[in-house]
Parts: sequence; structure tokens; C-alpha cells
Amino acid sequence: HNAACRALGLDYAYLAFDIQPDQLEDAVKGFKALNVRGWNVSMPYKTTIGQYLDHITPIAKMCGAINTVINDNGVLTGTITDGTGYMTALKDQGIDIIGKKMTIVGAGGAATAIVMQAALDGVKEISIFNIKDASWDRALENVEKINLQTQCKAQLFDLADLDKLKEEIANSYIFTNATGMGMKPLEGKTYIPDKSFLRPDLIVSDVVYYPRETELLRMAKEVGCKTMNGLGMMLFQGAAAFKMWTGEDMPIEYMKEKLDIK
Repeated sequence: HNAACRALGLDYAYLAFDIQPDQLEDAVKGFKALNVRGWNVSMPYKTTIGQYLDHITPIAKMCGAINTVINDNGVLTGTITDGTGYMTALKDQGIDIIGKKMTIVGAGGAATAIVMQAALDGVKEISIFNIKDASWDRALENVEKINLQTQCKAQLFDLADLDKLKEEIANSYIFTNATGMGMKPLEGKTYIPDKSFLRPDLIVSDVVYYPRETELLRMAKEVGCKTMNGLGMMLFQGAAAFKMWTGEDMPIEYMKEKLDIK
């Protein structure tokens, strides 16, 4: 954000603040009193900040999470740009998943934002795989919301059922890892047991951007799949927030050069 502001000659500064859970309400009030134009929210505040805002966008309500707040003269609006960032990153790579089938792993914040935006944008079918832990209920809610509120058909499967995972990937246009698998401390690991789960005409994407090439993407490249890591999603979710705050388009090509995104 700071690099983009410098490039455009905008008088803004993007800063990081570390607060404790019991300070969240005071932090929001403080930003409002200081007339801060907007801010991002990371976990664990994505699901709790909404109670201190005036408005929440429909996509943020569907996701049950907020990562961006816009302050319009004291009126605070919460939204989420992760899903938009992911979908825009795909388009930027020349990948069109509208009207097609996606298989995705995960039901956390990033996964939820992706499936909700994909469903709203016109993806035909989404198969969600998740482990049966505390996030399973959220995965069930995601499926229910998609099926009730969009034209997309969503299904949920146990990630432990590898035969089903292989079957769903085989019928999909794109396979996405929307979890931290492949990122430290899980670097070098993947939910895909072997390359037989993949095929050359499958698109494989990963929300992880460090390392830039996860084990999943390495395997996919060996098979001949077109791949995309999480850097594009990170860039374009930031660009969406930047536009809301400044009214200006983030200089994407300049940012790609700064981030070394091909």
C-alpha cells in the first residue's frame, strides 16, 4: 500500500498496529476519532469487528468475516476483499472458471471468501473438502449459504475420503488449496497423496504465497498443470481495498514488479 501511494503521489500512510482482543472496541473508536480513512483486519478480529461497525456488506455477511473497513466521515463499513482478490488473480492469469466446477480444500477465512465470491460470480459447482474438526460446522454453513443464496451447487466432503477427493478433482476444472498446508511449519506437505490425483489440463491454485512454490504446485507443474500461487490473491485483495480508501486504482504492473510477480 505504501509503495502504491508513493507511486501515485498520494498523501497516505499504511501502518501496522498490534492490539489485544480486549482493545478492539477502543481501537475502532480511536481510528474513528482520528478520522483514519480505513484499515485492514487480520485474525482473530475478522469475525468480531462487525459489532463495532455501522454497515456490513452482503459479501462480508455471507462470509461471516471482515478484512477491510472504510471510514466515510465517521460511518464505518466492513467488507471482505479476499474472494475478489482470488477471482481477479485468476482473470489476470487468463483463467476463466465461470460456469465450471471447482474443488477446494478448507473452510477458514480465505476458503470461505473464495467459495462465496466464486459462487456469486457464476461458478457452476463447488466441492468443498475439509477435515472434521472445529471448522466442519462452518463448512456446512458455507454449503448451505451457497445453495440457498446463489445459483451454484455446493457439496461438502470429508478430506479423509481420498477416493472421493480424487473423483471430484477428476471432474473439476480447477483444484484449490485454501489452507495453510504447504506453509511453515507444514512446508513440503500437501493433502494430495500423489500425482495421480492431477492431470495436465487441470488448473491448480494455492493461497499460500511463501514459499512461492508449495509441494502441491511443484507436483502440479511436473504433471503439466497451469498453476497459481497466493501472491496474486494477496495483491488484488489489497488493490480492492486501496480503491475503496483512495478512489484510485492501484498501479498493478508497478506492484507486480515490486513483488516480482510474473
